[in-house]
Amino acid sequence: MNKTPAKTRATSLAEMDERQAKLFTEENFAQAMKFKLQPTDIVITPYAKCGTTWLQQIVHTLRTRGDMDFDDISRVVPWIETSPALGIDLDAPQKAEPRAFKSHLDANAIPKGGRYINSVRNPGDALISIHKFMEGWFLEPGAVTLEDLARNRFFKSGEYWKHLLSWWYRRNDPDVLFLAYEHMKTDIRGAIKRIAKFIEVELDEELLDLTEKHASLDFMLKHKDRFDDVLMRTLSEEKAGIPEGSDSSKVRLGKVGGSLSQEVKDGLHEIWEREITRTIGYASYEALIADLG
Repeated sequence: MNKTPAKTRATSLAEMDERQAKLFTEENFAQAMKFKLQPTDIVITPYAKCGTTWLQQIVHTLRTRGDMDFDDISRVVPWIETSPALGIDLDAPQKAEPRAFKSHLDANAIPKGGRYINSVRNPGDALISIHKFMEGWFLEPGAVTLEDLARNRFFKSGEYWKHLLSWWYRRNDPDVLFLAYEHMKTDIRGAIKRIAKFIEVELDEELLDLTEKHASLDFMLKHKDRFDDVLMRTLSEEKAGIPEGSDSSKVRLGKVGGSLSQEVKDGLHEIWEREITRTIGYASYEALIADLG
């Protein structure tokens, strides 16, 4: 009798790419890009690991006054690019208004016609978070170092900097709310007030307190099963041969100023200088977000 091969995680970046490519088809993406946003729709648009899940939770809490009756935050605030492959109807009624979605697309590629909340995060911290997120899910722990991921994916793709610039140019547009992850960490109540005003939800003191609680690390860790990408994890188990029970939780400590090797620091500095300093003049990420006020 032939036994079903044991499921395994990728042990190289090339194998991870191969596994991830099995999740979606070009037709899936093309269908997602046909989605028509309404003027009142909210799309949460950070680059990966730059505050997306946090913002999904804040927006959903504000519009529902604290609903937690969901198995995956991306079921109630759907991810536009992946929804066709996951069998989610983007046009289906949502639990409350305004309708809310998430996307990792840059400002040039994203479907037009809605309103957009973007948050930026220090690229080094985003890189660390991406590495931790992939380890134990798509990647076998210890198989790919953070330096490998930086050198062969994060640096080469240029997607982080392209994404940042695309939304930076739109930061003062009336249909865009542009935030910094670090500012949210230091003043979450201020961020909640700005988000509530932007999505046109009337904010009273009770709702402000509730949203601060539901957006706290303690609360989201306590309910981390709602934020562990169960829809995507199930798809990865079915189509990409990933073992069941992966650590796909998106709720982590969210540290500011994580530890990086000198190699990675030098690489980040070089790319920042080339892509950002020479383009819009900011010598560092810290200088850029300081200009947000």
